[in-house]
Amino acid sequence: MRVIAGSARRMLLQTPKGLNTRPTQDRIKETLFNMLQYDLADAVFLDLFAGSGGIGIEALSRGAAQAVFVEQNAGAADIVRQNLKTTGLSDRAVVMHCDALTALGRMEGKFRFDFIFMDPPYNHGLERQMLAYLRHSALIDRQSTVIIEASLETDFDYLDSLGFTLEKIKQYKTNKHVFVYRGDENGDSSISGQL
Repeated sequence: MRVIAGSARRMLLQTPKGLNTRPTQDRIKETLFNMLQYDLADAVFLDLFAGSGGIGIEALSRGAAQAVFVEQNAGAADIVRQNLKTTGLSDRAVVMHCDALTALGRMEGKFRFDFIFMDPPYNHGLERQMLAYLRHSALIDRQSTVIIEASLETDFDYLDSLGFTLEKIKQYKTNKHVFVYRGDENGDSSISGQL
């Protein structure tokens, strides 16, 4: 796995061995970031269920101001730190070694994310749990984009009931990226995190 573009272009990233992680394939990552590239400058990015950190590192390489990486597995979290050091991006990153819901709670009042990318284990309903939390969270506002990597069979018919709107779905051979945003009647009352 490599960084595709930006300041860390072509640098190779380590991936966890023997763990149940699925690094996003380079061609899928490239398609994703082609869609995001004009909105990444100075963005605050959350890589939830980070694995090796490849998505958040790509965001930093392409101009995101800050990124937070959340990974529950200690070995994978260590690899995220190593990859950040290798790419020279550690100074704009925070790595949290804990479960995703705990991390979201700890970040309240400290960050407002422009993008949240989540790649939870497929078909366990974890993306729904995260969206249920984010429904009333100050971590996002109506300008924020939440991107979920999910299996092709994952159903998102509950989005309306959680106050989220489907923006688009990009389908690949074996999975899909689902882009959603929150309808936020209270406007932007949040703050950007400081590292």
